[in-house]
Amino acid sequence: MSAVLQPRVAADRRPNDPYASRTLTEATLVPRVDPVVHRPADRAGPLTSDQVSHFDENGYLVLENLFNAAEIDVLQAELTRLEQSQARLDPETLILEPDDRELRSVFRVHAQSGVMKRLASDSRLLDVARFLLADDVYVHQSRMNYKPGFFGKEFYWHSDFETWHVEDGMPRMRALSMSIALTENTEHNGPLMLIPGSHQTYVTCVGETPADHYKQSLRRQEYGVPDPASLTTLVDRGGIVAPKGPAGTVIVFECNMMHGSNSNITPHPRSNAFIVYNAISNALLEPFGGQRPRPEFIATRAHIEPLIEHRGRFA
Repeated sequence: MSAVLQPRVAADRRPNDPYASRTLTEATLVPRVDPVVHRPADRAGPLTSDQVSHFDENGYLVLENLFNAAEIDVLQAELTRLEQSQARLDPETLILEPDDRELRSVFRVHAQSGVMKRLASDSRLLDVARFLLADDVYVHQSRMNYKPGFFGKEFYWHSDFETWHVEDGMPRMRALSMSIALTENTEHNGPLMLIPGSHQTYVTCVGETPADHYKQSLRRQEYGVPDPASLTTLVDRGGIVAPKGPAGTVIVFECNMMHGSNSNITPHPRSNAFIVYNAISNALLEPFGGQRPRPEFIATRAHIEPLIEHRGRFA
């Protein structure tokens, strides 16, 4: 572990912040101070006790067979429709691969697609989020990740919470992500990789955040990424897993989980819908890094209302 240095706290940063980052000249490993599973131990819910324990200890959970074949067909058709109707989408939400050749992501997709809005409020996902976070939730961020065959570039290792805290103002670790596979995720086409147990350690990052950092980071992130020594420590402790599965597989992972993915050099795309649920009680404050907030399409801060679940199949 790197030696802890005295932080250089800018005037507009908060010196008592337990998750201060991008303030030191050297990375540090900070023990998590928030619970992982927030619900009371005796509360029944949509997950088994083994599933809850696995999420608590490892920081992720794989859910299978939530959606039937007809529902998966609807989601895949929407994936294609969005890609083919980019001219009718908010151009700010369209993120291209670093070489400008292919569509990388469509952000705020739940607000631009009725199908994705319905998916975000589906009780099979929403009940799990509310159960683990023990609160009503809203969509902090949503996107469609395409990772096209041959040209889909990597997503480097990172903790989402580090960025959400520093650049968006998410106060505590009371959020989670769900990645819903819309194509088969294999070991070859750049699947999501996770470092089990890494959610228990907050890795501070080095370097002042440039203004309007999001314009570059959504394509290739260079600030807010962990250093090699910290990554090595986390991997030595927990290893690396890359859950695979057919379209419809859902990976739930904790907001501080260290994760990333390789480039896709196969002919087969690896496309996923991505929904971030944040607890209502954890709504965004001013960014802890002292800069102006990122745009609404990346981080919801206006008109925060609890999601209302939709039950039953949608196809």
